[in-house]
Amino acid sequence: IQFRTIENIDIDEIESMREDELRTALAEWKSEYQETTEEIESTEKKIQEYKDKIASEEETGELLEADLENANMLAGFTDVVGPGVIITMTDNIEQQVTSVDLLDLINELNSAGAEAISINNQRIIAMTDIFDVENFIVVKEQRITSPYTIKVIGDITYLQSALSIKNGYIDKYKTNGYTISMVTDENIVIKKYNGEVKFEYAK
Repeated sequence: IQFRTIENIDIDEIESMREDELRTALAEWKSEYQETTEEIESTEKKIQEYKDKIASEEETGELLEADLENANMLAGFTDVVGPGVIITMTDNIEQQVTSVDLLDLINELNSAGAEAISINNQRIIAMTDIFDVENFIVVKEQRITSPYTIKVIGDITYLQSALSIKNGYIDKYKTNGYTISMVTDENIVIKKYNGEVKFEYAK
């Protein structure tokens, strides 16, 4: 029966073969069948390995993409939205806000865990220059004027506590005659840093 199921086999020739010859032929076909079965199993194993590799690479790619997104977010290269505080500082007759005042505020905010900061819609990153030019403040080569709106994304409780504590930033500046206020917001939008970052020494 097995012989008859194999294509391209001369049945008359098989029937005329001696018993020994039949056993030999059958052994050869069994051997070929075993080899073919092993090749199929080997191929299926390779296919599964390729599938596993593709799945692993996709997972790795997703993790790398997530890491890159987080890195860009922390570096300031993506738009972000979240809870935080909005601080407004305004020049008045007694006091004018300077770059030093803004830099002090940025240091206070970073110490309080700020995740994103902007001043008059200019995203602040580690390499942002803030300095005075005559009666103006320059942030990232852009001249800004009063009122100065500082948006901050982070833990509202920490930010409020750090800035509103007695003898803290707001208390100190109000005592010195500055006009400063702070409000909270659950959906602050801070745009990405749109300048160019160049590394001259770091490689």
